[in-house]
Amino acid sequence: MTIKRALISVSNKEGVVEFARGLVELGAEVISTGGTAKTIREAGIPVTYVSDVTGFPEILDGRVKTLHPKIHGGILALRNDDHLEQLARQEIVPIDLVAVNLYPFRETIANPGVSFEEAVENIDIGGPAMVRAAAKNHKYVLVVVNPGSYTEVLDALKAGDITDNLRRKLAREAFAHTAAYDAAITAYFKKISGEEEIFAQNLNISADLVQTLRYGENPHQQAAFYRDPRVNGPCVGNAEQMHGKALSYNNILDTNAALELVREFSEPAAVIIKHNNPCGAACAGELADAYKKAFEGDPVSAFGGIAALNRPVDAAVAEEMSKTFLEVVAAPDFTPEALEILTKKEAIRLLKTGALDRQTNDRLEIRKVNGGFLLQESDRQVLNLEELKTVTRKQVSEEELAELTFAMTIVKHVKSNAIVVTKGRQLLGVGAGQMSRINSTRIALEQAGEKARGAVLASDAFFPFRDTLDEAAKAGISAVIQPGGSVRDEESIAAADEHGIAMVFTGMRHFKH
Repeated sequence: MTIKRALISVSNKEGVVEFARGLVELGAEVISTGGTAKTIREAGIPVTYVSDVTGFPEILDGRVKTLHPKIHGGILALRNDDHLEQLARQEIVPIDLVAVNLYPFRETIANPGVSFEEAVENIDIGGPAMVRAAAKNHKYVLVVVNPGSYTEVLDALKAGDITDNLRRKLAREAFAHTAAYDAAITAYFKKISGEEEIFAQNLNISADLVQTLRYGENPHQQAAFYRDPRVNGPCVGNAEQMHGKALSYNNILDTNAALELVREFSEPAAVIIKHNNPCGAACAGELADAYKKAFEGDPVSAFGGIAALNRPVDAAVAEEMSKTFLEVVAAPDFTPEALEILTKKEAIRLLKTGALDRQTNDRLEIRKVNGGFLLQESDRQVLNLEELKTVTRKQVSEEELAELTFAMTIVKHVKSNAIVVTKGRQLLGVGAGQMSRINSTRIALEQAGEKARGAVLASDAFFPFRDTLDEAAKAGISAVIQPGGSVRDEESIAAADEHGIAMVFTGMRHFKH
């Protein structure tokens, strides 16, 4: 294929000069608009302004530049005798390549101070029209929307090897580009109108590929990680990797779980996640103490775990972390001394999130099922102390109430059926993902061992029978927190009274399947 005329009009100028130069060296005439033409011309590369091609100036402050038959006719014409004859009669030259990327709408609206008028002016009209036209006519026109494809296209042109697969790949990227653009505009208009639907009639998912992963949960499964460009704030999707090899599928899942739990605490906190469940969690006055307590809660499971902290990691914390193998450490930041200590371990991945003192604007969870999607609001409800109800004769002390709140915060992040045992702001035992609540209870209490005496127990859902209270009493649990709402609540309350255990109802379930 020979490129006789190429149209280049890009907001992202990365690599555009080299691409234009390569096309000219292959004998192409380059036509362009505004800033792109200026950039190409200043590099000493011959370029023709679109207005010279159309015979019509840019008007309406640049809103109309390429919307002209001499542009769209040149792009959309089939290379058959009839269409080529029509082009000749209208003195239209075919366009063989279109390199366009669109006005930076997403980048514009990411600015908190952007006005509605400025956002609207960054809605591209001519660009999407040219991209879609070229993609539709990809049998005859190469369409390039990604600067990362410039080298591949030039190499294929030089080798005379423009395959149907390459054409279709470029067209697919073009349609994805315009679809993502329109999705961003749609979401913005919903937001600023004050009528943003939680569940729209049509679900549009637009995300950017961050990396193709080595494999998924298992080596025989392919996987990739995509970032949602609409999400602002500290999270696994926006974190900066400071050290270590690429994250795996399971690393990303577990790091997300760790960050979502640790950000719940206002005091210095550390969390260690294993297989998407916390195996260690603690709060303390100093971050190093919080990490030590989290690790000591279950040092066996912590090996090879994912750690997250809600304060910057300093040398004292790094020294503690360096004593065991951790897959990932995620934190708001790392001091230079901490980086020096931790980067001596080649296998560890370090992720910098920025301050974890706020949530992101990502309020929906999406899960794929065979043949469809499940959407729900994220479980970000926190305990309202004024709504807690002590249902037993024994009342909870102020210290027990604080401990129960800590335990309930953790149990919200444990797979159901979920039971946790804590004492002194330290996670001591976890029963996760069991098919019966009593089995989760026994696992958590067995793990806590003798430390369960005087500890508290939290459950993500109500007790269907009194057996959980009976087991808790045997282990020496002093107080229990659960949602309540079972038809057998009175049996559980009676059991708690019988054993001298204080019990609090929250009225809020936290299933996590």
